[in-house]
Amino acid sequence: MAEVASNGPTPASTTSSEPVPLDTIPVSPDGAVTDATNGATNGHSDGKIVTVFDDPANFNVKHALQNTWTLWFTKPPSGKQDWSELLKEVITFDSVEEFWGIYNNITPASELAQKSDYHLFKSGVRPEWEDPQNKHGGRWSCTFKSGKANDSTWLDVMLAAIGETLEDEGDNEVMGVVINIRRAFWRVGLWTRTAGQAPKKGSAAAEEGQDKELGKKRLEKIGKNFKNYLQLPETEQVEFSGHADSAHSGSSRAKAKFAV
Repeated sequence: MAEVASNGPTPASTTSSEPVPLDTIPVSPDGAVTDATNGATNGHSDGKIVTVFDDPANFNVKHALQNTWTLWFTKPPSGKQDWSELLKEVITFDSVEEFWGIYNNITPASELAQKSDYHLFKSGVRPEWEDPQNKHGGRWSCTFKSGKANDSTWLDVMLAAIGETLEDEGDNEVMGVVINIRRAFWRVGLWTRTAGQAPKKGSAAAEEGQDKELGKKRLEKIGKNFKNYLQLPETEQVEFSGHADSAHSGSSRAKAKFAV
């Protein structure tokens, strides 16, 4: 697991108060770009490694993430529309540089319209309960009954997700993170692959002797990490609920299974 620096580069385009069109984001520089961890020096005639922190416009190496991630956006409804019609895939990335190029050029969460959402999920996973990789999982969440969303809090959670610091190596639980903007509150969620249930008979986990209590402890540890990144006081809790329960109740506010 590797932490992602929280002081990413700020391209010149961010001096404008309006976000630039997504198709102009400098996701990768021109020319050959390789992982900065492999010692490659291609891209500059003198063989010098230039990272985005040296030159945000002409870097020749990038810092690869452990996973590929996709940013999704739910736009506010303009009438009677299904939620799936409002959900739009924005862009996919797999490096630190690409993340900052995107983050620095999209509308901050604090400026999103009511009933908007950002979803940052591992590539290949749709931010929906019905997705095969989500349907047996659940969600840690925290609701803030205050004014505008705190951009620093949302950024910290995203960095923790793409930096793989929310879970232990091998847990394979974190699917993505979400921020919901509503009229009276804003909410941050962390989606997991399982919901603390006992592994199915015949599965690899069952053969390894894992039980429901072990799964719950793993999720609780992730919940505590999530709470730390939200910078909540000990007296406040984050709650975990299963997607199946939410689907059955028809609401994302299903009764919590447990809290930390």
